[in-house]
Amino acid sequence: MILIILCYGKNVLNPIWLKTFVTLVDTGHFTQTAEKLFMTQPGVSQHINKLEQACGHSLLKREKKSFVITEQGKLVYEYVKKLVLDEQALIEQMNFDNPYSGECTFACSGSVALLLYPKLLKLQAIHPELVISLKAAPNYQILAEVKEGSIDQGIVTDIPNESFFDVKQLGQEPLCLVTPLSIDNKASIKEMLMELGVISHPDVEHYLSLYCSQSNEQELQQLDINSIPVRGFINQISQILQPIAEGIGFTVLPKSAVDSFHNKKYLKIIAPKHSVVETLYLVKKKNRSLPARFKTFNSVIENVW
Repeated sequence: MILIILCYGKNVLNPIWLKTFVTLVDTGHFTQTAEKLFMTQPGVSQHINKLEQACGHSLLKREKKSFVITEQGKLVYEYVKKLVLDEQALIEQMNFDNPYSGECTFACSGSVALLLYPKLLKLQAIHPELVISLKAAPNYQILAEVKEGSIDQGIVTDIPNESFFDVKQLGQEPLCLVTPLSIDNKASIKEMLMELGVISHPDVEHYLSLYCSQSNEQELQQLDINSIPVRGFINQISQILQPIAEGIGFTVLPKSAVDSFHNKKYLKIIAPKHSVVETLYLVKKKNRSLPARFKTFNSVIENVW
């Protein structure tokens, strides 16, 4: 029996008294209870008396050598039996860690979500008892929620503080500078971007800064990205490229987001002198042991890059 001490006001229900009481009700005899618990019969009576005093109610109605359980006694008996069942269920749950069942909470950027979610749905179709909860969020939010434990894992693009997180490098994804198909890119790239203006989105500053620093284009390395005119803003990853397909503005996005766009034929990707990539890291809270289902879940993620 689980050793839980129940408190009613200032009274404490000793778990040993509760065990004696339940055994007495189950056997129906003081003598048999004493034998089963390796006690004396007066010892059994003493436990019952102390339990009744702590409860403030008679739990048994004595009739010579037999007894009848009172309504208050039934409540105590049923409550303790439920505690025992709950304890057994808890132990079973702890001993059985199903690698194909349970919830996996996860966060990443919108572009990574576009790439991963179809593959995770295929996994869920094979194992219907897996529940996949995927959130698109910026780096800072992902790290905050992993740290506080509201999500289990995340993918970020900057190495976080390893004092708080366990970090695993997954791979790299190319970044693309995307313009309308009709644009003439023979002119100065700086002039072209300033004339087009940027279609902004939650990660555009990060992607554009990375692109300018890695592309080995001297004009871009000297460009103040805050000086670029903004032609629009949208936070729906699947819609960011729509204005560009219609001839409005430019933006920078991971290749996976460009590849998934339905009107890709109306876009032009400006090839940089030097490839531009961002590194992706899988993070979880430091020293947190995740359930077995995450081995199944992570096998999909780790095979993407």
